[in-house]
Amino acid sequence: MTRIAAFIAAVATAAAAWFGYSWWDAVHDDGVARATVRDEALQAGRQSVAALTTLDYRQAEQGYQNWLNLSGGALHEELARDREGGLGRIGQAKTVTTGRVVDAAVTEVDSGGGTAEVVASVELEVRPEGGEAVTKHNRFRAGLTRTPDGWRVTSLGQVPVTDTGKP
Repeated sequence: MTRIAAFIAAVATAAAAWFGYSWWDAVHDDGVARATVRDEALQAGRQSVAALTTLDYRQAEQGYQNWLNLSGGALHEELARDREGGLGRIGQAKTVTTGRVVDAAVTEVDSGGGTAEVVASVELEVRPEGGEAVTKHNRFRAGLTRTPDGWRVTSLGQVPVTDTGKP
């Protein structure tokens, strides 16, 4: 009977050690950290691209400030430098543009450096004052950098769509 109890105790100890090591290994796995950063960047990228492709000319000041809050680096500097000109063009265009991210993916991530790149497919509804809404489909590439205040979009540009000629 003592041998059986000792055997059971040894098996239980071995199992506890194995599961403890497995847990420790999973917590310290770089792949888990990288996946977490990728998921955070994807969520931030989706939200930011949608917001950076949305603007109501009737609330241009607030919308432009939102763009500044979401941006960082060179994009932020460009937006800040051209604030008055941008607001003037928005007021002249008199459109309400709403961007909705249909799909997005992280194409690059550097978890140690805190940078990522997201490609997003965006459905844009553009409604001119007094006119009919037009829906456009665009793809955007966004560069993101993690800051103490969260992810910021540091670059944003359209991705050209090429026709492969296939149906």
